[in-house]
Amino acid sequence: MQTIDLAATYVHLDDGPAARPVHVGPDFWQTIDRRADLHVGRLVMIAHNDADWPVWEAHPAGEEIVHLLSGALDLVLDEPDGPRTVALRPGQAVIVPRGVWHRAVVHTPGDTLHVTYGAGTTHRPVE
Repeated sequence: MQTIDLAATYVHLDDGPAARPVHVGPDFWQTIDRRADLHVGRLVMIAHNDADWPVWEAHPAGEEIVHLLSGALDLVLDEPDGPRTVALRPGQAVIVPRGVWHRAVVHTPGDTLHVTYGAGTTHRPVE
């Protein structure tokens, strides 16, 4: 058994009992739609946030849990009734609904823990 840095190696949770490490390269999110091994199940990861996210993201296949470990940020959800801002402080989490575009505005750099159904993840630039 070895330790895993969830910021550099994600963990994929199958829809069954398995959990396996997944190496993450710089093009991971841009090529996730070609990763048949990740089309079911969830990814567990830690992201360091030292600046506002430069893109919106959406996960059309499932909800995402975003848990703030440290720092301070606002998660902006582009919901059908208009944008909603959720202030996250350490120890707080939010469930991002399936298919809702979201991004982070960082007030104090820190880390977030994500549990996401990554299949079909898409991005668009922040305008």
